[in-house]
Amino acid sequence: MPITELLSRNATYFKDDIALVEINPEVKNVPYVTWREYSLIESGRGGAFRKQITWGEFDVKANRFANLLLTRGIKKGDKVAILLMNCLDWLPIYFGILKAGALAVPLNFRYTAEEICYCLDKADADALVFGPEFTGRIEEILGRNPRVKNIFYVGEDCPTFADSYEKLIEYCSSHAPGVYLTDEDDGAIYFSSGTTGFPKAILHSHRSLVHAADVEQAHHGQTKDDVFLCIPPLYHTGAKMHWFGSLKSAGKAVILRAASPEWIIRTVSEERCTIVWLLVPWAQDILDAIDSGKISLHDYELDQWRLMHIGAQPVPPTLIKRWKTVFPHHDYDTNYGLSESIGPGCVHLGIENTHKVGAIGIAGYKWQVKLVDENRREITSGVGELAVKGPGVMKCYYKDAKATAEVLDEEGWLYTGDMAERDRDGFIYLVDRKKDVIITGGENIYPVQIEDFLRANDAIKDVAVIGLPDRRLGEITAAIIEVKEGAALTEQEVNDFCMALPRYKRPRKVIFAKIPRNPTGKIEKPLLRKTYCGESVVAQQNEIDLQKLQ
Repeated sequence: MPITELLSRNATYFKDDIALVEINPEVKNVPYVTWREYSLIESGRGGAFRKQITWGEFDVKANRFANLLLTRGIKKGDKVAILLMNCLDWLPIYFGILKAGALAVPLNFRYTAEEICYCLDKADADALVFGPEFTGRIEEILGRNPRVKNIFYVGEDCPTFADSYEKLIEYCSSHAPGVYLTDEDDGAIYFSSGTTGFPKAILHSHRSLVHAADVEQAHHGQTKDDVFLCIPPLYHTGAKMHWFGSLKSAGKAVILRAASPEWIIRTVSEERCTIVWLLVPWAQDILDAIDSGKISLHDYELDQWRLMHIGAQPVPPTLIKRWKTVFPHHDYDTNYGLSESIGPGCVHLGIENTHKVGAIGIAGYKWQVKLVDENRREITSGVGELAVKGPGVMKCYYKDAKATAEVLDEEGWLYTGDMAERDRDGFIYLVDRKKDVIITGGENIYPVQIEDFLRANDAIKDVAVIGLPDRRLGEITAAIIEVKEGAALTEQEVNDFCMALPRYKRPRKVIFAKIPRNPTGKIEKPLLRKTYCGESVVAQQNEIDLQKLQ
């Protein structure tokens, strides 16, 4: 079954029910009207732009865009890139592309003009949909991707080099175009996050997309009464595949264009959200705001909030213990995944396993997992590379057979590049990225373990541990530490705190600075190496990385 059938079903049976709500605090002087139909401007909390669409309206928008693409010569198997900030039109545009039989190609909104140009070329994009935030970047690369013959603009004041999406779809049929699709047809190309190199193009079928919806509902028991709060960028598999649980259950979802603690809590309260997926920094910020008194939970209605889950990065156990202290009635889940496995869920903790916080969990719904040694032989103890297998594994890296063969074997096992170990109960603990393992004096050091240890320090907000090349030891560990607002911490205090670690694991260098994370919450370690090592040392680090992978 293609993923588009779920949307068509919802439009048939739940036509007038709310599908999506967009809340944008950045748009000023527009009253925010809640489900209770009163303005929060009057309540003294300030306003935001709010709009919504029903499942019927969602489906009609998707049909109109699909028919527009077909009239422009886009055919089954063509590729249409999406470069938009989160907005109410994002998902209807995505599904319009799929209904036309084309492949959706979401692009990271942080890409530079050169990266956009690279990705359009890599994916063989035939069309591009973009928003006002990207006009300058698109102007820089006009004409450099001759295959892109159709450029659609979403927003006001359409530039002369593009066509207005809003104006054109008004004249297109609202009926489904009738393009025949199967679950084995190609559905989307996603780009890897690029934290370990230039992004790769990941090809997924409709079967993978549907499996993501099945996994999300199986893990989190979403019903039509659930309301999902979506904050991360929709170009990323994590955000969209968690939303697929709402698609399958026909429940409402709220797209919040702000990640501040106040707006998250306020939106949960006013929109009656029941499920929230957070990144680690956002969860930390919420707890800090509560501790500091910036947020008083008594001012909000949060009893309906039943589940908070986190993914996209290692989760400090201390964070979840702290969260459960503040929100003791919340279910909690950790979701592990990667874009090559259609995002979250190939491994998950499970809401019934909170006592195992710190583990990423066990094999997800209809997934298999194993740990392997450097020769890819399965191991039953110790640290090994995590491999996963299931209906959500990518078809390939598009136009890159060599890279595909490096991570995907003939039996369908995907080798993740993440190092992990199992406990006696079969729960998997993420140790670190294979490329991020630090080898100092012949000892393997896993940065995540040191990061988790340091996060237990009450003065530390965030931390990243990287390896710096060393003439004598090969590499040494460096801890980049972001201190909590209002807290004080010295290098000597860090060193004293780390005395509880084995000597070889103690950081040899301490740097106080802000931790850079990408929009999906992952620490940008290549950027840290470049910042604190310099270009020549980064080149040495790349050589070390290559040696580790051989």
